[in-house]
Amino acid sequence: MPDVQRIVISNTTPIITLALIQKLVLYKELYGEVLIPPTVKAELLAGGSRAGASEIQNARYIRTAPLLDPRRADLLSDLDRGEAEVIALAMEHNADLVIIDERLARRHAQRVGLYVTGVLGVLLRAKQQALLDEIHPLIHQLRQSGIRFSDAHIKQVLEMADE
Repeated sequence: MPDVQRIVISNTTPIITLALIQKLVLYKELYGEVLIPPTVKAELLAGGSRAGASEIQNARYIRTAPLLDPRRADLLSDLDRGEAEVIALAMEHNADLVIIDERLARRHAQRVGLYVTGVLGVLLRAKQQALLDEIHPLIHQLRQSGIRFSDAHIKQVLEMADE
């Protein structure tokens, strides 16, 4: 059952990563709706045939939300524009969760009091809610596709998943 009352904001990388393993629908199943800022949508659509481009056009549960004050994202000048807009949008909407994998962006989000998870956290939550039987094969598939996670992080997530 999705957490439809929660406000969830996602960055580009987790969407691409979940699309790579055909699990983007977990956003709908876990959260009901996920918001993205305009730059994230542009980054996804610029990918052409890359994972995430066509999925974003068909995923009605991923909605683009404009920033009320784009200058807020300008203050995060050490991040790329998509990451900065994700954090700014999350602050404007008082988001319950931000899904972002990049380390520096995660630190910024946590510094301003946002609750953060990444794609491994999404997979773990899906397993905990019985939407997935196993996450180890999916993590292996991602690594084979060139997605990098530290061995320590994978070990921790798999222990939490009882795998």
